Amino acid sequence: MENKETSSTVPAPETNGFIPLVTVVGFHHARGPEVETWFGVEEGADPAIDNDWPLLPFMALSDGAHASSEDFSYFTLLRPARGSLPATSLFGISCTRQMDASLLINRPADVTRSTVQKAVVVIADSPQFFGMLRERLSVVTSAWFAQREFTDTEILRRFQESLKEEKERGVGLAEEDREEYLGMSLRELVREFRWQTLVLFKCCLLQPKMLFFGSRCERLCMMQFSLISLIPGLIRNLQDCADPDLDSYEKQLVKPTSLKTSDRSSLLCYMGLPLQIFGKGSLFGPYTPLQQLDILADYGTKSYIVGSTNSLLLQQKDRYSDILINLDEMTINITSSSLRAALTLSAADRRWMDFLTQSVNDTWDEKNPGRPKTMGYVGSEEFIRLQFEEYLLSLISSVKCHNYLNHHAHNPRAMLPQVEGDPSSDFGNDWIEAWSRTENYRIWERNTDSHLFDIVEPKHPCAGGLTIDDVQRRIAEQVKEFHLDERFAVGKEVLGRNLQAGKEKASTVFNKLYADMEALKESQRRKHEEAKREAEKNGTPMASPAFAPDLNGAKQTVQSVGSKAGAYIGSWGTWMGEKRKTGWGRAAAPQKGKENTPSPPRSARNGKSTESARQSSMDDRPKTTESYQESIFDADVKVGNGIVKEAAKTDVTHSHPPPHPSKFHEEINDVIIPRDVTKVAPVEMPKATPAPAPAPAPAAPAAPVIVPDAAVAEESRKWEETIPKKTDHAERTSAVAEAVEDATTTPISP
Repeated sequence: MENKETSSTVPAPETNGFIPLVTVVGFHHARGPEVETWFGVEEGADPAIDNDWPLLPFMALSDGAHASSEDFSYFTLLRPARGSLPATSLFGISCTRQMDASLLINRPADVTRSTVQKAVVVIADSPQFFGMLRERLSVVTSAWFAQREFTDTEILRRFQESLKEEKERGVGLAEEDREEYLGMSLRELVREFRWQTLVLFKCCLLQPKMLFFGSRCERLCMMQFSLISLIPGLIRNLQDCADPDLDSYEKQLVKPTSLKTSDRSSLLCYMGLPLQIFGKGSLFGPYTPLQQLDILADYGTKSYIVGSTNSLLLQQKDRYSDILINLDEMTINITSSSLRAALTLSAADRRWMDFLTQSVNDTWDEKNPGRPKTMGYVGSEEFIRLQFEEYLLSLISSVKCHNYLNHHAHNPRAMLPQVEGDPSSDFGNDWIEAWSRTENYRIWERNTDSHLFDIVEPKHPCAGGLTIDDVQRRIAEQVKEFHLDERFAVGKEVLGRNLQAGKEKASTVFNKLYADMEALKESQRRKHEEAKREAEKNGTPMASPAFAPDLNGAKQTVQSVGSKAGAYIGSWGTWMGEKRKTGWGRAAAPQKGKENTPSPPRSARNGKSTESARQSSMDDRPKTTESYQESIFDADVKVGNGIVKEAAKTDVTHSHPPPHPSKFHEEINDVIIPRDVTKVAPVEMPKATPAPAPAPAPAAPAAPVIVPDAAVAEESRKWEETIPKKTDHAERTSAVAEAVEDATTTPISP
């Protein structure tokens, strides 16, 4: 590339010597808005009629302007071609004010309402200096209203003459490179819309039908100017925005052939900027009254960016918009499904926009929103604007690289080793595809070099996939968005106050209770002392207190409990002695003719007569290690004239639950006596609960169960073959049983 300066290839607006005009628009109670007078034209001339501007009064006096003391409206007008001058766009700014009709010095007869509403309008050929012009217009309009005499228009005439003089001196042309941007503060824009700011920016490049709505006209217009000012150089090239039929920009555009890298204007021009989004078939109307809706619905109008303050337009949003931005509710409603898919931000886009939003939030100053509180560069208006410029340059460079790779996909010699993959994917593949079908893309592609990626690196400023840092950043932003930290702080404060109040109340209650108890104790002590003194005085013994303990009753209770405990343990000792004598079911090998007669209970030995036990023909039961069904009631008991065979625990219905097993049972439960459970009769068991008498009650007689000797012998033989003996365990068990019997021979008595 040649490193030399070349003439600009971007067509400059026609320097047709258009002199700014000033006019007054008033509201008539019968005829509505109408133009009253013009300044800067020949006497008797009416530019509204000459240029076919029938909607000028409606654009100057916006709907809802009466709701504020001062409001501004921005609009566009078409100046038709005349002679050698081509058709072009003009721009208007109006300042609307109102005052009480009773304050007028000379009240005209046609003023029938209580208020008078008028607008002072300035019409120029470029909106580039509207920011400065707005302040001057506000001062002039305020001074004119302060006269309270609307027939005195000298101040308006002199105001128009000053604008004409500045135009003739070329003040605007001399300061054209200063880039006097118009619109609301970009810091406010980013802070209010956050990541959606990038959505709106990319939406403008897709040229859909964008409709802005808001009750305040000035804020509505400033929002649109701020958005289009993010495209470098577009504010100075809006000559085709007033009508869809205008197309002078593309006709005069020339493809650049050289570049001066040290010159920013030359670089932007070579890269194809500005992207002309208001060309053939497009319209820009910062404020568009309802009377202009027929232009929006016209077949030749393919795209537009317009604003309205009339809520009736919201009822037909599907007809007049692809995307609706409601500034009153701060919402964005995308009615087109294809547009919604294209405007989905990629991970790199979100990361880039989160960085920009964070830089604004960290330097935000409530007292002066337009300037960082650090007075530094980061987060400033210029910082935000250059960030968007860098983003746009990276975008068009990546798209050029994308086109080059697709065109040379089958040519290995044309590959770019320094480029990894497709750099345009970080900007969103759906968006790239949608942008390639727009008019501004067609103009840009045809008038730029195919190797722009050699000038600017084809890479997203925040290239890369989704990372954990992105997730954490988004969570933090959502917390700020929903003010969760503030809500939690308020809830914590309220909870703390409630806890403190509850603590104080509880402390008061306990203190009062303690004081009452102390007072009661003190009162009883005093009564006792008085009673004592009275007894000493009278020589009588002092009565014992009502709450004196009953020692005799306590002694009797202890004796009763001891008797019951002794009887209970004595009954257990008696039973264990009988079990020990019978060998706990661990007799030696069965011998024929040997009696297997259990010992009667201790109560029977103490003198109570029972029936004699007959000779049993059954052999002793074999040893076993299965003891889960063994209980203290599973012994053979001699009742009547026969042997009562205890049934298995699972097959006997007890009148009382068995007692809780002790550690002694845990020692002897390793050995049980198998029995024939096929021939079992219910047997009433001894009660396990301790009896109130010193000695346990004898067991009630029950029907005998006769078990054949053959069955018992066969069962014993099987157990003897399968289960080995545990002599050491049996000896230990017998010793424990003897010790318990000796310990429980004498009942416990108090």
